[in-house]
Amino acid sequence: MISKNWTDKVSNPAQLGGIETSVLDNGAGRGTRIAWINTGTGLRYKVILDRAMDIGDAFHNQHSLAWLSHGGITAPEPHINAGLDWLRTFGGGLLTTCCLRHVGGPEQDEFGERGIHGPISNLPAEIESIIQPDPMTGNLGFSITGRMRESRVFGPSLELKRTISGMLGNPSIQIRDTVTNRANTPAPHMLLYHFNFGWPLVDEGTRLLWKGNWQAREGGINGDIFRDDHDFRTCPAPLETHRGTGEAVAFIDPTADAAGQCVAGLFNESLGLAVALRFQKSQLPWLTNWQHWGRGEYVTGIEPGTHPPIGQAKARADGTLLFLEPGESRSYEVKLQVLTKREQIEELL
Repeated sequence: MISKNWTDKVSNPAQLGGIETSVLDNGAGRGTRIAWINTGTGLRYKVILDRAMDIGDAFHNQHSLAWLSHGGITAPEPHINAGLDWLRTFGGGLLTTCCLRHVGGPEQDEFGERGIHGPISNLPAEIESIIQPDPMTGNLGFSITGRMRESRVFGPSLELKRTISGMLGNPSIQIRDTVTNRANTPAPHMLLYHFNFGWPLVDEGTRLLWKGNWQAREGGINGDIFRDDHDFRTCPAPLETHRGTGEAVAFIDPTADAAGQCVAGLFNESLGLAVALRFQKSQLPWLTNWQHWGRGEYVTGIEPGTHPPIGQAKARADGTLLFLEPGESRSYEVKLQVLTKREQIEELL
């Protein structure tokens, strides 16, 4: 909890933290609405309101937590949903939402054509509420809620309602999502939370923390990283094999505790800094670890999801594709915590 030393010394709650909205006015992101959120603990982050309320920049004190792509934040392009076009507007950031109907590479079948990871991250939010903290009345909580609609006439029509919340004095981000089928026919559903971590949190020697059975994605150079005789849980120096499209991906069946909660994260011992992701196995039964150690493109993704990024066609074929009936909803919660106290980090480890 936040110190009470501010009592009778602060006129405006923004001096402690809260939510500030604005609009970018330069570069490829010009005209894009954002919200800076300050937790009052050193954790501050940028919510991109016009990009599905995804999270771009994120810092703890002077240390960046997120990886940002060369392009950074760009204005939304809602009609992107073909081939690899998604990569043109992939800014990285702490969180990029993938899907609501397809997670994986581009594909085409009798049910239609689908681009990589779907269009949701290019859809602007309709903001419903912004609740600021009011410490003078004892309310330290804050939140921002919005809706994104992945929709067309004759369907499918899926709506994502997202609330991002926290409390002053608590270095954490709470994401609560509800996906609802607003159409009058069943709709396929997949969802993946593409968390992208970068330097200096991610550096040579940073430990990747997750438990569970895993398998390397087929093809490419995945076997160069994800094999039993290799320490793929310790971040390496930049790799020549990861220039360009070089990458490695593992699909993980995460281990849950007695309450059904899964935990994954990272620990940089030299900084004394760790990040933990917490989610329910019943909601998000899969975890993907993306490793791309290219020079100047140094990033790892830890990605809870309803599926690994295998695509709608494969999920349909193997019987794991989810369907939402008309009016049906599914809810998800993911919590990110920044840990700096030794006892917290030891518990995570």
